[in-house]
Amino acid sequence: MFTYKTRGTCSSEIIFEVDDNNRLHNVKFVGGCKGNTQGVAKLCEGRDIDEVRTLLSGVICRNGTSCPDQLSKAIEQYKGGIK
Repeated sequence: MFTYKTRGTCSSEIIFEVDDNNRLHNVKFVGGCKGNTQGVAKLCEGRDIDEVRTLLSGVICRNGTSCPDQLSKAIEQYKGGIK
């Protein structure tokens, strides 16, 4: 389980798991627009983390970011921690 503290969004953190095949599971946003964050989480379920990062990077809502954009940043941080 990986937890990322968001910046500039209504959600405060994003929690997710990545399996051995580089696929996202159990994506959960804490806070934010419930319908939108649930929709993003469902669309990401089982998808490759690199594909999700590319698709969501740069999606803007307010403050120059969004919950989907923050998920892309969370994935970048997750990948940066894997050595």
